[in-house]
Amino acid sequence: MMNVPIPMGLRADNCSIERTLDIVGEKWTFLVLREAFNGVRRFADMQTLTGAPRQVLSARLARLVDEGLLRKEPYREPGQRKRDEYRLTEKGRDLYPLLVALMHWGDKHLSGDEGPPVLLTHRDCGAPIELRFRCADGHEVGGPREVTPLLGEGSGRRSA
Repeated sequence: MMNVPIPMGLRADNCSIERTLDIVGEKWTFLVLREAFNGVRRFADMQTLTGAPRQVLSARLARLVDEGLLRKEPYREPGQRKRDEYRLTEKGRDLYPLLVALMHWGDKHLSGDEGPPVLLTHRDCGAPIELRFRCADGHEVGGPREVTPLLGEGSGRRSA
């Protein structure tokens, strides 16, 4: 089944982009993830930093926990009731390049003359973070015109 080009205009019956957007394709979800990647773990802090309404934030956090992107970890401040912090799981951390790509796109196309509001740098050397596409053989891929979509094993379609 491998190496079968996808016919032009074919809609995938089981699209990975569609399935991913079903989980994370909403503004508040991305803002919650942004804060989680920045080390914010507590509900009140997330609410303050995202501006999300309480019920919306609660629903988004519950969904991210249900989907395995965040996990709850209980904590208790002295004299307070037990509460939960939200920490990224490996599955959640795997979304980081997606958030960085969205940020870089916004920096390029939506920032004003003064430039991007946040710069991401490598903690060890201080150099700016860049996202790059490479094939498995190490070649730089410049964009979609250099990519050929092929039916994968999970496509459910049989080759001739």
